[in-house]
Amino acid sequence: MSAEVKIPAQVRTEFGKGFARRARVAGQVPAVVYGHGGEPVHVTLPGHDLMMALKTPNVLLSLDIEGRNELVIPKQIQRDALKGFLVHVDLLVVKRGEKVTVEVPVHTEGELAPGGNLLEHTLTALPVEAEATHIPEAVTVSVAGLEAGASVLAKDVTLPAGVSLAVDAEAVVLHVVAGQAAEAEGVEA
Repeated sequence: MSAEVKIPAQVRTEFGKGFARRARVAGQVPAVVYGHGGEPVHVTLPGHDLMMALKTPNVLLSLDIEGRNELVIPKQIQRDALKGFLVHVDLLVVKRGEKVTVEVPVHTEGELAPGGNLLEHTLTALPVEAEATHIPEAVTVSVAGLEAGASVLAKDVTLPAGVSLAVDAEAVVLHVVAGQAAEAEGVEA
């Protein structure tokens, strides 16, 4: 559970490709804040601060928009395909105590059973429902001793208190497959 990150936001009245390009050159990232039935608010955010905050999955941001604070979570992040810098961000307004559905990264720990088995991540992120101010950064699954053919289902993942699955409990999260043996031993090249 991460603390909220405070970021100043400036309301923008200019739109279009030219404005967005000038904003990015000035170190700003265009963004849209929407949700709770209100009109979308177009803002620019400091690029470096936003980039550092977005290193945490599902980060809770506290935006200072013209003197009023809005709690938001990132809903969609657009990056430049080649250089990776932030192009545009959509932010969803949330309220304290409100439940939101987000995808939480799945981390693994432990060693598979010996024998060259491979771990296949069917879901790299697990859809969960959690309170907006208590979103876990990740869930950890132990794969210690799992053999080929074993699967970890969504219902088998231990979730923090107050967090529930937002996916079918029988959904496969991880699957252990047998490693490919050297099939070409008798075949000449």
